Amino acid sequence: MRLSRAVPFVAATLLAAAVSGPTPALAKAVGGQHCTHQDRVRVPGAALQQSACLPDLTTTALAGTSYTDMTDQAGLTARGTQTPTGVPGIQIDGYFPDSSRFNATHGWRHDAQFVIRLPDRWNGGLVVTGAPGTRKQYSTDSAISDQVLALGYAYAATDKGNSGADFYRDGKLPGDAVAEWNARTTQLTRAARKAVAQRYGHAPRRTYMTGISNGGYLTRWQLENHPELYDGGVDWEGALWTADGPSLLTSLPTAVARMLGSARDEDLYAVGFARGSEFLWPYHEQAYWGVTQKIYRAEFDPSYDPGCPGPTAGTTPAQILAPCATDAAYDYTSRPASVHRAVDRVALTGRIGRPLITLHGDLDTLLPKAGDSDVYARMIDASARGPLHRYYTIAGGTHIDGLYETYPDRLRPILPCYRSAFDTLVSWVERGTRPPADHTVGRPASGDVLNSCTLSAPVTPAAG
Repeated sequence: MRLSRAVPFVAATLLAAAVSGPTPALAKAVGGQHCTHQDRVRVPGAALQQSACLPDLTTTALAGTSYTDMTDQAGLTARGTQTPTGVPGIQIDGYFPDSSRFNATHGWRHDAQFVIRLPDRWNGGLVVTGAPGTRKQYSTDSAISDQVLALGYAYAATDKGNSGADFYRDGKLPGDAVAEWNARTTQLTRAARKAVAQRYGHAPRRTYMTGISNGGYLTRWQLENHPELYDGGVDWEGALWTADGPSLLTSLPTAVARMLGSARDEDLYAVGFARGSEFLWPYHEQAYWGVTQKIYRAEFDPSYDPGCPGPTAGTTPAQILAPCATDAAYDYTSRPASVHRAVDRVALTGRIGRPLITLHGDLDTLLPKAGDSDVYARMIDASARGPLHRYYTIAGGTHIDGLYETYPDRLRPILPCYRSAFDTLVSWVERGTRPPADHTVGRPASGDVLNSCTLSAPVTPAAG
């Protein structure tokens, strides 16, 4: 089983604490000059910002420079995925005032870092995202930034205000670190909209929120709590937080118990892990289950085992990725009301106020869809917001596209379906084109799973 390639990209990230060019009809040069008005763009509220006029804002051009971080993108996209290039414009890097110092990017050792990219050829829109997992602001450059820039959108991404495996140390109260994610995303959206207006002469006509994993959670939360800022969103396997469960704190303890020999395969199925995903379990045992359970439990329930993870999740990959033995017996439902209140501070309700498209792989083995997006779709329906939501299950999709390289016969990358979903959202919002009904998305007829995905051809009804 070829796990050696996959595990290092997770460890490196922890320690580092459609595919064509822009559509000419959509993206028109602003003022006819490269980097027009660069000197007058000021990000409101930023404590520091640095602006650069670049010949190409895409990852291919920026790789190896200080304008992106390839290490922090590791594993999110599959090798061989086509990516656009040749998008000149302005990049602004900076940070908002913050007291924590987990993010060492640029040597700043300062959190609440952001990147804003303003292409010369602008289509009038803005796309905002937050980092997935415990990554930072450049982590979705290949997965999201490149494509939306090529389509003519301005782009803004935040590190969420804390990052790395020790993020749970940020703040004073349980739940503070995750609550800051939401606040920082709102802050960046408002600031980016004003920076866009300074650069182009008017505010964006459309603003879209999107993200992967924790970025998908942010998308859900923003559309529930600040629909006035956005026109719609695409949620790529967003994490689900609810005060009484389910959440990763109700599924991952069973996974840890199986790692340590006190749970059976049937127990994993009972908490939502998909039958047929067993071939992915050894990788997740090594790279995800233990560390994810212990750091999020420490965030919301630090009194459960104060000694593990303690003041740090570890200083080596082995230490960081290792589980806490006590987590095998963790029972979220029986924990004190204060723990449930901590989660409730950041909980989702399903009451979205703007159109949302959700994608989830049926082989997601970190956030199994049965206990996540299936539940969230039901929450949206129960809130009478179903007409604003579409939910597509990606057959063969798992939580990170990089695993496709290890299992090309069993997995497919979700990124091509994400790109199709974004186009579908834009058509829904801007042209009133109703998306297809919820369904499971099968492999493309062409067989090219790296660069092709069509959402308009249902295979079987999606679960939930």
